[in-house]
Amino acid sequence: MAIQPLAYRMRPRSIDEVVGQSHLVGKNKIIDRMVKARQLSSMILYGPPGIGKTSIASAIAGSTKYAFRTLNAVTNNKKDMEVVAAEAKMSGTVILLLDEVHRLDKAKQDFLLPHLESGAIILIGATTSNPYIAINPAIRSRTQIFELKPLRVEEIILTMDRALSDQERGLGKYQVTIDKAAKTHFATASNGDVRSALNALELAVISTEPDDTGKIHVTLEIAEECLQKKSLAHDKDGDAHYDVLSAFQKSVRGSDVNAALHYMGRLIEAGDLVSISRRLLVMAYEDVGLASPQAGARTLAAVQTAEKVGFPEARIPLANAVIELCLSPKSNSAISAVDAALADIRQGLSGEVPDHLRDGHYSGAKKLGRAEGYQYPHNFENAWVDQQYLPDRLLGKEYYSPKKTGKFEQALATVYENIVKNKRKK
Repeated sequence: MAIQPLAYRMRPRSIDEVVGQSHLVGKNKIIDRMVKARQLSSMILYGPPGIGKTSIASAIAGSTKYAFRTLNAVTNNKKDMEVVAAEAKMSGTVILLLDEVHRLDKAKQDFLLPHLESGAIILIGATTSNPYIAINPAIRSRTQIFELKPLRVEEIILTMDRALSDQERGLGKYQVTIDKAAKTHFATASNGDVRSALNALELAVISTEPDDTGKIHVTLEIAEECLQKKSLAHDKDGDAHYDVLSAFQKSVRGSDVNAALHYMGRLIEAGDLVSISRRLLVMAYEDVGLASPQAGARTLAAVQTAEKVGFPEARIPLANAVIELCLSPKSNSAISAVDAALADIRQGLSGEVPDHLRDGHYSGAKKLGRAEGYQYPHNFENAWVDQQYLPDRLLGKEYYSPKKTGKFEQALATVYENIVKNKRKK
């Protein structure tokens, strides 16, 4: 019998063993509540590969002691689903993990639906695609949708430490010394994919010859070879990854095309498409912003193209996006405005919503004075009328301060300044 990969062997046996996804499986969070109450509903788990979709499903089954079966929406046929349904009929509830659930065809879907309705089968669908777009509404309406996040570096390190010490399922039978830089590389270069990190760790341990004392020493060079990604730098604290990302954004913000391409090149060499894509989208709205709002849409298109074609070709649309963002006019007025508004709210500066802005579409609203006196802007010239919108405590507050570094925001600034001027006249 073939030995299962380390990532498979180390799958959590209960909800308490799940690392990461605390917004779902943490104490008193939604999935933790479901398991403790044994009140499960069908669900869709979506997010990037290797971040715990299958692990959470098996952990739910382990905690509830329900039968657990795994199928694939593409490779398994309707007959395989009939076997699961028959088991549920004989023994009670069965948890069915259905991988690639977004590719479920109509025949399989129609077969599953009544079993989901009755609760005989608890479906846990796993997908990397956005379920609101990719999954049929008939399935979507019968499930709860939960988004999983890539694991943080410290969470991946915790998982590796567990694997290194586990005598039964992990690598505890080996005498392993792993350099801090190597462990950090496994955790950072896997981009939140714990499966990739664990399987690379196992390869490093098994393929490294022990020394005369029987100890296996895993160095950064071995980690790079086994993960097939170069470390960004050999720094002992593991901060180089974040330093490069910081330098990347600051170079774009500073309109230095050559420096930005250099730092992105480092990230490309490390195979870090996830970090590049995320940072480009952030920069398009944080640093370029309203000075060139079309840059955001074009950056998104470039990122989606890069994700679709993968490396090495992904470097081409990414370079297009970087050069455009570098040489675009810059404006941080949007992020500055929303952060200023949030700062007031977090300091307790909010206040009551003015009565004339409150909802008036319910019985009794008129008696409470709700929506009374509201003036509908479309009934006025230029679709603008001077009336109070901010709460009393915040009257006169101005969060938005326009910049005039691009034609689009110049036009917005003119409109904004006219509105402010008219208000001050009153």
